[in-house]
Amino acid sequence: MKIVHVASEVFPYVKTGGLADAVGALASTLAERGHEVSVFLPGYRKALEHPAARGSERRLRLRIEMGDRFASCDVLALPVAPRLTVYFIGREEFFDRQGIYGNGERDYEDNDNRFICFAKAVAETLRLLDLKADIVHAHDWPTGLIPLFLRYAERRHGVMLALRTVFTIHNIAFQGVFPMKSFPRTNLPEELMGIDGLEYYGQMSFMKGGLLFADHLTTVSPQYAREIQTAEFGCGLDGVTQSRAADLVGLVNGIDTAVWNPATDPVLAARYSADDLGGKAACRADLLRRLGLDPAFPGPIFGMVARLTEQKGISLVLANRRFFESSPVALVVLGSGEARFEAGLRDLVAAMAGRASLATRLDEEMSHIVEAGADFFLMPSLFEPCGLNQMYSQAYGTVPLVSRVGGLVDTVIDLADDPANGTGIMVRPTAAGLAEGLERAVALHRNPSALQAVQRRGMRRDFSWRQAAQGYERLYQDAL
Repeated sequence: MKIVHVASEVFPYVKTGGLADAVGALASTLAERGHEVSVFLPGYRKALEHPAARGSERRLRLRIEMGDRFASCDVLALPVAPRLTVYFIGREEFFDRQGIYGNGERDYEDNDNRFICFAKAVAETLRLLDLKADIVHAHDWPTGLIPLFLRYAERRHGVMLALRTVFTIHNIAFQGVFPMKSFPRTNLPEELMGIDGLEYYGQMSFMKGGLLFADHLTTVSPQYAREIQTAEFGCGLDGVTQSRAADLVGLVNGIDTAVWNPATDPVLAARYSADDLGGKAACRADLLRRLGLDPAFPGPIFGMVARLTEQKGISLVLANRRFFESSPVALVVLGSGEARFEAGLRDLVAAMAGRASLATRLDEEMSHIVEAGADFFLMPSLFEPCGLNQMYSQAYGTVPLVSRVGGLVDTVIDLADDPANGTGIMVRPTAAGLAEGLERAVALHRNPSALQAVQRRGMRRDFSWRQAAQGYERLYQDAL
């Protein structure tokens, strides 16, 4: 099949979260399995400066209609591997900036223009390069208008650009909602301004466009596919997702086992596997040493790598401050986010007196070191479409402590539910639920043989994209 992926971030070129990992790994895996794969992403400054982007060359110069004016764009092509090409859509006005979506404090005010232009440029590139895609697969709100732009370009030029379109909801909480005054720059028919189109409470929603007009919808876990059809988790779009229920399927993401594998990971102090866990102790000591903590600390280490936002359950961690202060445990947090959560965690780290560390940054290498060195991985999310860290954790023999929501339900086997096969600890997404889970983790740590059995079971699970990609292949084949 000829498959085109369109996303606002793709690993390794640019990443703010799991979206980049998922798109990059899925595209690579599909190419390895014999499909012709093209990937489109904006030509951000960070992406074009990344060493992996070296060798990209300008293929096209585009003239993109934006309401009553035109914008020029460059298309840079990068042959990455057999059957895999990455295209960067460049426009300095929109993408030559330090940030991806914003400046760190707030989103860019022209994100509507940026991603309208990007999506139109993708459609125009498909036409000019005559890629004749079987599937165009768009990801999350920045690409929500892709299905519409493709179909209207086909009508306008009398060509076929894609046999079928697929739209994946990675997180329905982020919807790309803009003032309706943005609509004229789409150059789409006025009837799409109504409630049966892009209108969303008097504004315009990119996410709604993808939900309504893609041929098929996916989200990143079966549980999340059910949740986004409810008022509790649908974030105001539950009526739309319910109307497309017959076309919606939940497919769990995989992990890139070439990158996330403790038996081969080059950044670890020692390698280890399910058959030989010896190296994990060395990784544990290395983590503590790097953070200026006692490398011989005997108690359980709780690790956390996350955006410091309400979604990730940081408030639940802070609500259990008394446990962390009074229990013989260590806490390691890597991530940045809302100022109130950074401040709260700094206070907690100070109160734990040499048993805790907070690094408020994105650090890919350090995230591997935390996954390998921690005993338990904290992921008390209030909602979690799929999540990757709970899968990384199991692959690294680090027991995940997660909320019973979304993709966490589909990827972690709770020890309380299934003691013989359990790979983690699942809790209610409340402060009391997390408190109970923390106590369960401490009890498990006191029993080394039981802990190692859980670690080995997690490490032997197959979370690879080879497994996950088969679900997408079946979806594409059924769509065609």
